[in-house]
Amino acid sequence: MKFPEEVYSPKRFREQGSAVVELIATCIEDSISGTQNKVIEMTDPATAMAEVQQWFDQCAADESKDVAGLFSNIYQRAIRLHHPGYLGHQISPPLPDAALASLFSDFLNNGMGVFEMGVAGTAIERFVVKSLAKKMGFSETADGFLTSGGTLGNLTALLAARRAKATDDIWESGVQKKTALLVSSQAHYCIDRSARVMGWGAVGVVKVPVKRDFSMDVLQLEATLEAAKADGLEVIAVVGSACSTATGTFDNLEEIGLFCRRHDLWFHVDGSHGAASVYSKEFGDRVKGLHLADSVVMDFHKLLMTPALATAVVFKEGRWAAENFAQKAEYLWGDANHVDEWHDLAKRTFECTKSMIALKVFTILAVHGEQVFDDNVTALFRSAAEFGALLRSAGDFELATSPQSNIVCFRFTPSGDHDLDLLNRKIRAELLSQGEFYIVQTILDDRAWLRTTIANPFTGKSHFENLLNEIRRIGNAFLKG
Repeated sequence: MKFPEEVYSPKRFREQGSAVVELIATCIEDSISGTQNKVIEMTDPATAMAEVQQWFDQCAADESKDVAGLFSNIYQRAIRLHHPGYLGHQISPPLPDAALASLFSDFLNNGMGVFEMGVAGTAIERFVVKSLAKKMGFSETADGFLTSGGTLGNLTALLAARRAKATDDIWESGVQKKTALLVSSQAHYCIDRSARVMGWGAVGVVKVPVKRDFSMDVLQLEATLEAAKADGLEVIAVVGSACSTATGTFDNLEEIGLFCRRHDLWFHVDGSHGAASVYSKEFGDRVKGLHLADSVVMDFHKLLMTPALATAVVFKEGRWAAENFAQKAEYLWGDANHVDEWHDLAKRTFECTKSMIALKVFTILAVHGEQVFDDNVTALFRSAAEFGALLRSAGDFELATSPQSNIVCFRFTPSGDHDLDLLNRKIRAELLSQGEFYIVQTILDDRAWLRTTIANPFTGKSHFENLLNEIRRIGNAFLKG
């Protein structure tokens, strides 16, 4: 194609764009209706690489340069999140309107490091963050930004905790003391990673024991803090999980928040998954005490039907969003280098060329309103409770703990003397091979469990029953040899 006229051709884009939208609509329709009977077509990495080369060669040789045809090939090997059998990792099947917002933001390609490069996007992001902060129970002084994922969001929030509470100016002089935080032993691995990235080492993460439901045992906080101090650690923060990644269990945020107030510690909530409960009138009490946090991280792409990545970092006091990365960059901000201006986002985030993340969220809110967030969170949490009840009533399954969110951990426990860990691992591998359901696994108390995240509002009781029946069939076949 002739450059630049043909590669930027509006006519060609209309044709290809219409075909791609039709492809996506068909994919959604087939997944929801059950016409597409598989959620995943599992293969090995070498085969996947060979297929990619084949797709590339076909497209390069095709004079029509059929983008929709290329995408159709890719779809055949992609995980289908809109399929009711998708019960895997914590990510939403995105709303079609939000996917269109992603397309439009990619077309605009407005980098948002400085306001003049992202006039619309920066204001939209401010609106999204402020409305979320209000929903979380914070006052007008709260502020924040959106960033690329919960891992980066948690690191950014903990950097603010370090700046606010550490006695040394680590930003300027480096780590001088042994600094640490307290966190549940069930917390997401990114908290441990953040501490190590900040130079605290393995000792920088002090684990608090959990209760039988895998939530933090807040009665152990005092003793854990004193033991850490006796080991020469300067503890500056406590991280609460809302909810834990493995089990979907919520820590008692209210008790942790009060503990932090008594000891002048920064209270951070990793609400990447479950902080979205604030949108549910029925399940909002899951995050009771969230307003006591100094910082909260929440992913819109986990429970709120938003394409990844879309993570909010909210600070109770907005000044910490600005002071976190205070440093010189005159080529960007000129004379305003040291001025706290919310609209120059590169002063607040790791990203400089930052995409219009907020447009995806803003589009959902503008088109459907907050009620659609309530509807989705409520529906998914109810489905998990229904699945939990089904498991409890079955005589050959065991629940790890009663579901508190849309995450359910369980395992097949047929009568007799069996290696249940090995059996459940084999069952999961066979399910993955068949492709009609996609579930994952986890380790709790040194035992293997099957783990499901109910992300699709079209997943219902009949799908749960079919899954359990299939697990029984596979499990009993393995036992018979």
